[in-house]
Amino acid sequence: MRPVGRAVTALALTGVTLVGTAGTAWASCGQVDHLVAASACATGWGSGLKSAPQHSPEPLTNIRAGQHGCFDRLVFDVTGAAEETGYRVGYVGAFHQDGTGTRIPVAGGAILEIFVNAPSYDPSTGGVVYPGTPGRSLPGVGVGGYRTFKDTKFGSSFEGRTQVAVGVRARLPFRVLQYGDKVVVDVAHTW
Repeated sequence: MRPVGRAVTALALTGVTLVGTAGTAWASCGQVDHLVAASACATGWGSGLKSAPQHSPEPLTNIRAGQHGCFDRLVFDVTGAAEETGYRVGYVGAFHQDGTGTRIPVAGGAILEIFVNAPSYDPSTGGVVYPGTPGRSLPGVGVGGYRTFKDTKFGSSFEGRTQVAVGVRARLPFRVLQYGDKVVVDVAHTW
């Protein structure tokens, strides 16, 4: 091989190494595409109940979903909350509307029930802020084509907390994070 050819080959191999290293670094942040190797997605999150007791007098303003390389994400915005908002998140055998007990069907291999300790209405006026309808999919949240999420349903907003369900592929590990006025629920793609 000629010296120029060797130099080009060496640079090409170095580039592959750098790209591979950058991909691993991004995987630890959950910011990679769907081709991330399962070994880069180790979570250790567990699938047991997770909760925090705080309550927000501010209403829930929006719910949105996103896909990441290692997990699917649901974000609850409690715009204006001065402190972190509490939650209760865990798997259930069936989804029952809080306050009435009415069973709401949810598609998927497992049901993750999420309570966010903020109402979906304005506490001072009673006016609707987040327009969820009991038994219906979450407004504006489409999960078609997601790896883990299969369905979403609104349960209720009762006594200052909002209830939703996410149908997931299986009982997979999840975590709950709080970022200022947001409650974030991530469900892993694998165990």
